[in-house]
Amino acid sequence: MRRTAMKTLPVIAATLLLTACATGPQFDTDGVNRDLQPRQAASDQARDEQVLWGGTILSVKPQQDTTQIEVLAYPLDRGHQPRIDRSSQGRFLIIADGYLEPADYAEGRQITVRGPLDDARTATIGEADYTYAVVRADDLHLWPRQSSGQARQEPRVNFGIGIGIMR
Repeated sequence: MRRTAMKTLPVIAATLLLTACATGPQFDTDGVNRDLQPRQAASDQARDEQVLWGGTILSVKPQQDTTQIEVLAYPLDRGHQPRIDRSSQGRFLIIADGYLEPADYAEGRQITVRGPLDDARTATIGEADYTYAVVRADDLHLWPRQSSGQARQEPRVNFGIGIGIMR
């Protein structure tokens, strides 16, 4: 009995470790135009083009049957999380079906969306007119809040063989 437990314990530990290292959400990327960015999409009239974009939420406006989310776009990493340490790619709007709680989808949160482009919309930012690309949300992921002292880092794995000398 004890030998069986000693053999299964490493398997259970490895499974838990791998589960803890699981990546973020899995988006269907078939048919997604990876080259199209929000600034370009707003001016190209790329209606119905499938995109996978993300960024930082600037505002949330619940409407009659949908919720509109204004986003400052950033490039995505391999796990589809916005890379806010990079230059922004413009702004875009997400139109999601139903009501999304503004307290949850608060300013400053990171979000990733996949869906088709809709007609561009023009609004005013300050005193300037701005044309937004609009994405109809098929898949939406709100990233967990990060504490102020927690810096976002890529996962690191190190393997090595050698001799260490310490003084």
